[in-house]
Amino acid sequence: MAYTLGIDIGTYETKGVLVDTNGVIHAQAARGHKMLVPQPGWAEHRPEEDWWGDFVHVTRALLADSGVDPSEIKAVACSAIGPCMLPVDDNGKPLMNGVLYGVDGRAEAEVSELTDRIGEDTIIARCGNALTSQSVGPKILWLKRTRPETYAQTEHILTSTSFLVQRLTGEVVIDHYTAANFSPLYDVTTQTWVDDLADDIIALGKLPRLMWSNEIAGQITQKAATETGLSPGTPVTAGTIDAAAEAFSVGVDQPGDMMMMYGSTIFIILRAAARVTDPRIWYAPWLFEGEHASMAGLATSGTLTHWFRDQIARDLDVSEAFPTLAEEAAASPPGANGLLMLPYFSGERTPIHDVHAKGALFGLNLTHTRGDMYRALIEGIAHGTRHVTDTFAELGQRPERLLAVGGGTKNALWLQATSDITGIDQIVCEKTTGASYGDAFLAALAVGLVERGDIAQCNPVVETIRAVPSSVYDDAHRLFRRLYAQTKDIAAQLG
Repeated sequence: MAYTLGIDIGTYETKGVLVDTNGVIHAQAARGHKMLVPQPGWAEHRPEEDWWGDFVHVTRALLADSGVDPSEIKAVACSAIGPCMLPVDDNGKPLMNGVLYGVDGRAEAEVSELTDRIGEDTIIARCGNALTSQSVGPKILWLKRTRPETYAQTEHILTSTSFLVQRLTGEVVIDHYTAANFSPLYDVTTQTWVDDLADDIIALGKLPRLMWSNEIAGQITQKAATETGLSPGTPVTAGTIDAAAEAFSVGVDQPGDMMMMYGSTIFIILRAAARVTDPRIWYAPWLFEGEHASMAGLATSGTLTHWFRDQIARDLDVSEAFPTLAEEAAASPPGANGLLMLPYFSGERTPIHDVHAKGALFGLNLTHTRGDMYRALIEGIAHGTRHVTDTFAELGQRPERLLAVGGGTKNALWLQATSDITGIDQIVCEKTTGASYGDAFLAALAVGLVERGDIAQCNPVVETIRAVPSSVYDDAHRLFRRLYAQTKDIAAQLG
């Protein structure tokens, strides 16, 4: 039997699967870690512990649990949160914690300066994306200005997946889908690194070599084999960002397919027929050469449910907290008895791109219960999601199929509220394992063990969540949008 290994590093947890060529999962393993918030607006991981340490732990657990001989593993693929910014020295040693994706807003000043200097229209035309907290280029410039000693020691700028691939193979590579988030250093037309828009950020030779996600980056070295238990010489793909692997895991493969990932954040990927550029959303080449994707993401989603559990539901046992909260919220009617939640607890990404946005629970009175508040939280995330899907619709990109995936799909209330508020049916596949499963399939594809279309048979559809239109939700959404607009200035001043 031939197997492939898929490992994904998430915001709070690393997951791995060992899969055979028929798509059957033979072993699963996971390990938790924390997102560090050293100060408001920042978000970090420890690359040695949270990325490489988790990879080693999960891989060894999969080998032990499955009893599979490492020589039977024909390829490895990994994905991770992204885009991240990690400077490493000439030995590949991290020089600081990894700076996370758009939930980290530390480079706000650099985003503003580069946008003013280059011009937003030029940036969008060349890079496909406006500069936001999601962009890596401004974070590298922040590093140069605020940590000059670290910058001077930097041999390469990696992202989370690049770091894992380097540890496994010694190769310094990045996939095009991830690289498109390095604006203004990546040109989406030529699909190359460029420095003519801003030559003061970093020398292009310090950026990883560009590859496609179905290409082999290298083979596992003897050192990596000793640490992980894998066989030396095993092929490793270039990898990608977790959300892309997650989309592929449920069959997002044709133009018009859209993934909605219910995780620490809501992340949305649309396989587009052609390049779509608009400052409210993101663009990237898809995992395969000649294909396109449009993306969007909220800043806090599953993270917000964890915050609520830890702060508002401390009386509940952790193992029973979410089912109990869901039961309490189900007793509250649609509209949460007049409560509105702005879910901007870490600012917001698409479509408003406002690092100063704040969370708010509006409309409280003495009759409201914890169930009302938790329902308002779930609905607030769903209203933020509708703001995104309405933006896609305005751009002529309403999905033909919407596939839901991620841990949040186990929350029936969240799924139904999202369909009802957005007005879009959602498809749920048999395996909601997510990115690690997509990684394993991409690994098999890279070495010719499967065809792209096989994913539909490996992970079939099992459920469709039908949207139930509601004037209550339509009215609430209009108020949701107004509440943000009318408190935006206050939120900025509070920051």
